[in-house]
Amino acid sequence: MKAKLFDYIDRDNFIYNLSGLTKLVCFICMTFSVMFSYDIRYILFVMLLSVIFFWMSEIKFKQIKLMTIYVAIFLLMNFVLTYLFSPQYGIEIYGTSHELFRITSRYTVTLEQLLYQVTKITKYASVVPLGMIFLLTTNPSEFAASLNRIGVNYKGAYALSLTLRYFPDMIRDYQDIALAQQSRGLDMSKKEKLGTRVKNVMNICVPLIFSTLDRIELISNAMDLRGFGKYKKRTWYVAKPLRKGDWGAMAFGALILAGSLFMSFAVNGSRFYNPFI
Repeated sequence: MKAKLFDYIDRDNFIYNLSGLTKLVCFICMTFSVMFSYDIRYILFVMLLSVIFFWMSEIKFKQIKLMTIYVAIFLLMNFVLTYLFSPQYGIEIYGTSHELFRITSRYTVTLEQLLYQVTKITKYASVVPLGMIFLLTTNPSEFAASLNRIGVNYKGAYALSLTLRYFPDMIRDYQDIALAQQSRGLDMSKKEKLGTRVKNVMNICVPLIFSTLDRIELISNAMDLRGFGKYKKRTWYVAKPLRKGDWGAMAFGALILAGSLFMSFAVNGSRFYNPFI
């Protein structure tokens, strides 16, 4: 299950058939539209769209289960820490105070603070499915070709492609080393104390680091022998031409971004939707 966390599995549907450049443009447009606006109505609309697109991509839950757990923990910690460090920030933003109940003189629960924090969490939650779609439905080589097409140096684009390709291999190497160590008597179960388990994990990380360095050296030598980086430009074998669906998807992404800007400046008069005035 963990080995499939960042694996690209080719499928035949609308999302997968889009060009990597198209998915990159749509991801940037929809992410910026959510991050710029604090109108929870529009953010929920984009969140609904991201869930629909996620369903259309046919990504299996086992591919994102671990990632979903980490994201949920992050969102919960963010919600709690935001209140601990800025319990009155919502009042500063909206300029009013509707108190629900008081914990201490500093920590009071208000509708303004709840709206601000719920909006903030919703922003993150709406972007995460978009990021998962982009990562799991885009061939790393095609992604590198897309970055190079919009002006990114092909060396940097290729390095990012190799990084995305290496994540599944690194996870598999970790599992293989862990199984080999457990067969030699290394116990990482809950029966052992926490300190012992941390020490045993470190015993796995050391050979993992050395195997990673060996693989990096092997790939670097192979690329040097083939003259990688000799020319200023290069061609891409997996680059996809833009079709009607690609242009339509990019137009849709631009429309979502334009809608966010329109809601912020023309409707709300600011980035924040204020229902308390």
